[in-house]
Amino acid sequence: MIHGIGIDIIEVSRIKKQISGERKRFQEMLFTETEIKYCDGKRNYAQNYAARFAAKEAFLKALGTGLRDGLNWKDVEIINDELGKPIIKLYGKTEKVIKEKGISNILVSLSHLKETAVAVVVLEI
Repeated sequence: MIHGIGIDIIEVSRIKKQISGERKRFQEMLFTETEIKYCDGKRNYAQNYAARFAAKEAFLKALGTGLRDGLNWKDVEIINDELGKPIIKLYGKTEKVIKEKGISNILVSLSHLKETAVAVVVLEI
């Protein structure tokens, strides 16, 4: 049974502007070390950051809470399995909330083009 569905789309240029130069704080506030290492290792790093940002937003929309009650960006981590499939790993308060809601499966899909990135998240009970 589906608990929630979330979708988000973002302009890559907005994220690129936020993570460039002296604005590294944005990067450190929103992304885990694993995400930063992965994205920085890509030629089109801004597209990868944008897709992960969109996935975090889509996850929070599917959950239906936004960043309330102690949830934070870095407690939602987007990684890839050995075949490249994106996976959402949860930590802290966010992991606790998911368990309390009885959510047993999280599906995520990412896509990006030169100028836009999009993500869809489905939460199943």
